[in-house]
Amino acid sequence: MKSIAVLTSGGDSPGMNACIRSVVRIAINEGMDVWGIYRGYEGLINGDMRKLDSSDVSNIIQRGGTILKSSRSQRFMTEEGRAEAAANLKEKGIEGLVVIGGDGSFKGAQVLEEEHGIKCIGIPGTIDNDLIGTDFTLGFDTAVNTVVEAVDKIRDTADAHNRLFFVEVMGKDAGFIALRSGICVGAEAILIPETKTYIDQLIEKLNRGWDRHKSSSIIIVAEGDDEGGAYEIAEKVKAKFDHYETKVTVLGHLQRGGSPSANDRLLGSRLGQAAVKALKSGVSSEMVGVINDDIAFTPFSQANKSEHEIKWPLLELAEILSL
Repeated sequence: MKSIAVLTSGGDSPGMNACIRSVVRIAINEGMDVWGIYRGYEGLINGDMRKLDSSDVSNIIQRGGTILKSSRSQRFMTEEGRAEAAANLKEKGIEGLVVIGGDGSFKGAQVLEEEHGIKCIGIPGTIDNDLIGTDFTLGFDTAVNTVVEAVDKIRDTADAHNRLFFVEVMGKDAGFIALRSGICVGAEAILIPETKTYIDQLIEKLNRGWDRHKSSSIIIVAEGDDEGGAYEIAEKVKAKFDHYETKVTVLGHLQRGGSPSANDRLLGSRLGQAAVKALKSGVSSEMVGVINDDIAFTPFSQANKSEHEIKWPLLELAEILSL
């Protein structure tokens, strides 16, 4: 394989630039041409790409977001769109494609390979950490650290004013960010989509804290919790528990941005290297991840988020530590 391309697709995540940097420099070191595709699959259909050299990825390892930009392409979901994308790759002599994104991006890559023979390797770039085939996805560690930093500041004002804060974090389908950050900030409760939320039990826990003269409480809420988001849950609790002044903070897309952590910079660098070497050796239609600190490959058909289970011992730990 003499020429490959790299794109970022779907939601951005910290560490994508470190990964792009690794893909480009490893490919050049392996004697390959490497092309950057701008704005994901939409840019691929539009032919928005250019050949990259080592200097193009200088001074980006510390930057959040993605220098290649990202998008979600409706046109790529059609046969016509994918045919245009494949034609643009073949016109440039590009034989392999590195796709940095989530399971939707991998499904697109899998179909592109099946229909047009473009060899594809996926790198899990999502802050949600919800993909089978890797212990951690690119951006997850930074997102958790961002939540911890924000909630530590919220705790200061909560304590100063006897307040109950409901802090909503990202996690429409998965509670990985909520669970890990909740443990790290000493949250009194962590509400996630994987477990049923009982408002009466939550109020009972808050009452026990009030009886012990706790001056404040923090509740971490994943946005996909079955009782609704932080605003809805706060209203339900406030109706039955009014000892504290109740406040809500939604961290939102703050969690996607910022300089990537050391762990995400290292992870992106390792995954980029593994992806390039995999393509060169003939491996394709697989996602590269890290399991037990070793590089591991998972077929696109299995690298989905629907089967990635929460670590229940962590949930037990969170419950005990919040007493």
